[in-house]
Amino acid sequence: MNGDEIIKKQDEFMLPATREGRYPLVLVEGKGAILKDINRKEYIDCHGGYAVVTLGHCHPDVVKAIVEQTEKIWHVSWDFYLESTSLLAERIAQVCPGKLKKTLFSNSGAEAVENAVKLAKKRAFTNGREGTQIVSLNGSFHGRTSYAMSLTGQNKYKKGLSTFVNPNVVHAPAPYCYRCPFSMTYPECDLHCAKHLEHVIKYETSGDIAAFISEPIFGEGGIIVPPEPYLKEAVKIFKEYDAIYIADEVQTGFAKTGKLFGVEWYGVEPDVMTLAKGIASGLPLAATVATDEVSGSLTSIDHCATYGGNAVVCAAALENINVMLRERLHKKALDLGKIFMEGFSKLEEKHSSIGEVRGKGLMIGVEIVKDKKSKVPDKAECGRIRKKAMKKGVLVNSGGILGNVLRVQPPLAISEEQTKKVIEILAYAFKP
Repeated sequence: MNGDEIIKKQDEFMLPATREGRYPLVLVEGKGAILKDINRKEYIDCHGGYAVVTLGHCHPDVVKAIVEQTEKIWHVSWDFYLESTSLLAERIAQVCPGKLKKTLFSNSGAEAVENAVKLAKKRAFTNGREGTQIVSLNGSFHGRTSYAMSLTGQNKYKKGLSTFVNPNVVHAPAPYCYRCPFSMTYPECDLHCAKHLEHVIKYETSGDIAAFISEPIFGEGGIIVPPEPYLKEAVKIFKEYDAIYIADEVQTGFAKTGKLFGVEWYGVEPDVMTLAKGIASGLPLAATVATDEVSGSLTSIDHCATYGGNAVVCAAALENINVMLRERLHKKALDLGKIFMEGFSKLEEKHSSIGEVRGKGLMIGVEIVKDKKSKVPDKAECGRIRKKAMKKGVLVNSGGILGNVLRVQPPLAISEEQTKKVIEILAYAFKP
């Protein structure tokens, strides 16, 4: 089949049956940071499959681990034990920050988040509380299943799905400094958005809080980087109400930000952490990791996942993490991130359409606006730049709360030469 035939078959037989927001590309091969379409045209991948292909496409060590495992055993149920699953759980405990130790495997980030909520509520119940409410942030993204969708602080995901809005989820203003909900400026604001959480708890909840959940850096929300002291102040407030902190590291995890986990930038230790996307660099795996204190409340009948901890994906994830550590890819993310930020900052000086450049490591957002003074979001211009870059051989994602942020999240396999090429092509794409 040619590319058009493949696309038409998806239109006819798959949901959602729309091409809105999709590239008209059929991709057939990937190596490192390069993708090839069905016509053999090459693209530098700064999209990363929604920031999933962290290590790069088809890393030979991961491919070898997958092949070797598939020749042994693929799947058994939770009733039995598997070597690769046990070794991965141990490795996760070794690399996670603080006292995180026990892992519950699942298949997607949304599942990991739902399991984190289950742990938080069960812990509150075990301690003699109902623990009925979870506090999340406006502009956040936590998944598309029922409770994860409720936690997500963006109404565009809930239109026509009002039954998925859970009354036990309370949203608080986000640390979005470029568009501060309080019209303040950091640091003169004295972290007002963090301190406002006390007001939210007192006046917008029952006071019985099971957990506070946040992404250390907002991903789908537009690469929103909070002020460095924000999380420490926020977590301190919730701890006073015996609420645990859930760090949603589905997108920030595994070296993309310049540290193995995004939360490590902010000096706080999560009670629960959710992992997915980069954990297996493209294979479907997720994990909910908890401290002994939190995990001790979960009984054997509280949860089980048929495919959770599958032998093949766990073998891939184990090798994926080992390569990251061996090659110190978090350091590479920092070094190349500086090149990206310097390049985009120079573009910001030339183009009134760039409102802000922000990010950490290889997790970078470029907010597109009508002009710098008004900050009016320009979703159409963002889409135009994205499409023009694609034609010249660079794939970037777009999104954000207002749909006007270019999200540059390449695999850690990207080279310095490729990084500079991306900046060059995006400079061309910004021109009318």
